[in-house]
Amino acid sequence: MRNTIQKQIILDTVRSMRDHPNADEIFAKISAEHPNISKATVYRNLNLMADQGMIRRVKLSEGPDRYDFNTPKHYHMRCRACGRIFDAPMATLDHLEETLGDTHGFEAQDHIIEFIGICPDCKNKK
Repeated sequence: MRNTIQKQIILDTVRSMRDHPNADEIFAKISAEHPNISKATVYRNLNLMADQGMIRRVKLSEGPDRYDFNTPKHYHMRCRACGRIFDAPMATLDHLEETLGDTHGFEAQDHIIEFIGICPDCKNKK
């Protein structure tokens, strides 16, 4: 992938944002400072960078994909009140797929664990 100014802006934006932003949030932040960068450019580069391992695409049980600059495999926590996403402070279960064995011919290759609850900010608001 060519190293373009747009790609660097997108990467820097993902790096600067907290709570695992989605593509629309990333585009909104970029377009405020760089109105000439199109939504298509942002989406295309997010997907390319995720495919190449520069950033992590976070798929959740609800809502759009999110993006994370923290690329090693890790789990996430989602606040059901505000929707913020946090990294879960625990080691991944690297061999979890192997514990399934041959279940009805299904070969498990990966897993996603998402913890759902209430974040400290939302908990304190109640």
